[in-house]
Amino acid sequence: MADITLRIGTRGSPLALWQAEHIADLLKERNQGLDCELVIIKTKGDKILDVPLAKVGGKGLFIKEIENALLDGSVDLAVHSMKDVPADIPDELVLAAIPKREDPRDVLVSANGRGLSGLPKNARVGTSSLRRASQVMRLLPDAVICPLRGNVGTRLEKLKSENLDAILLAAAGIKRLGLAERVSQYLDPDSFLPAVGQGALGIEVRRDDKKTLELVTPLNDPETALVVEGERALLHTLGGSCQIPVAGYGFVTNKRFFLSGMVAHTSGAPFIKESMTGLPSNARQIGKTLAERLLEKGGREILDNLLACQDSNPLNA
Repeated sequence: MADITLRIGTRGSPLALWQAEHIADLLKERNQGLDCELVIIKTKGDKILDVPLAKVGGKGLFIKEIENALLDGSVDLAVHSMKDVPADIPDELVLAAIPKREDPRDVLVSANGRGLSGLPKNARVGTSSLRRASQVMRLLPDAVICPLRGNVGTRLEKLKSENLDAILLAAAGIKRLGLAERVSQYLDPDSFLPAVGQGALGIEVRRDDKKTLELVTPLNDPETALVVEGERALLHTLGGSCQIPVAGYGFVTNKRFFLSGMVAHTSGAPFIKESMTGLPSNARQIGKTLAERLLEKGGREILDNLLACQDSNPLNA
């Protein structure tokens, strides 16, 4: 192919840069003569660091400015963490590829090196995720949730500087940055559900950009894409934001798609969790049906109350 340069839109955190460079390397391996330029874009989520995520508002918090750069032609593609991507994206854009997923689990990094069950009474646990907070409070009702913002390195530093007993992070980010030795416990998805799309990357492209689509599409992993589609259908039906107290985790085994979903109050109760299984080809419908079941069993009331009383959330303090 003739020499060509692709401009990749990305956030500027060490993890976001690792992810963008990883995709650039995969593209260059497949396309001789291809060059990639990283274009760092600061998003609203990067600029507002002194306000909890739940209070800032979750839809597009970490991708809106990057999508705008795609739409105006400043970049050719964008690399996102799928857990940051709202259920709805602009019609002019498309998620052209979702490569093979990294570890989807959450991890605990604790000051004493022990897991959740080994934390002291009234443990100070750092997170700005309503999803993580609700599950911690369900398992450790006496825990004190402390708002925690910043990139992975900053959060690890705050474990000590803010006198926290533990913090919660995504396993994928820890592994990608070579920090797995800091992990005190990998949290089993059966008891601690990950965020929708956690561990997966999404490559977003303009729908009418045929040249870039042709280059990017081969990076798609069909099974990962199918599983994430099912998880995102659940998210879409529950409200579409990546910063509401919901979780969804799917996987394929023995030619069956398994999906678990959760809606919970930030206090840990009520806590509604359901699972469904079916054919992988029905992943999207399974996600929609599971979400409807969660809403019917009390999830709608939880989410309505949350929206009506956002100032009372522990992460909005």
